[in-house]
Amino acid sequence: MIGKYLWAFLISMVPIVELRGAIPIALGMGLPLIPTYIICIIGNMVPVPFIYFFARKILVWGADKPVIGKFFSFCLEKGEKGGKKLQAKAGRGLFVALFLFVGIPLPGTGAWTGTLAASFLDMDFKSSVIAVMCGVLTAGLIMGGISAGVFGALSFLMS
Repeated sequence: MIGKYLWAFLISMVPIVELRGAIPIALGMGLPLIPTYIICIIGNMVPVPFIYFFARKILVWGADKPVIGKFFSFCLEKGEKGGKKLQAKAGRGLFVALFLFVGIPLPGTGAWTGTLAASFLDMDFKSSVIAVMCGVLTAGLIMGGISAGVFGALSFLMS
């Protein structure tokens, strides 16, 4: 059982997949919803400070390197594009825009991209983390509700 929780925790730390993938996977492995939600939230939030403080510097450093350059350039472009898009839509309500950006569980709108965009926009650390945390909590609720409904319906149909 602890191994399954560890998998959920680690999967929720992976970029792109994050808790949007970890929650359905964990529930599919038979883990209960509330502990899964908590573990995935924590796992999804662990990388946030590192992304905020170091990701942009590492991406800029690696953008011109032979093997990793294309991927790092792609990530830089995605972060800049996400930041500009967020800034254009938000205006002065950047906190709410970042919260909604992270909170609506669509591909490419998770904690990783939101935190990277916040660092590109030079948002202060505290506001960024709080907005991303609120977004992650919201996305987790949405994914937990959807996943529990799907797996509940499947178990009902199979019994």
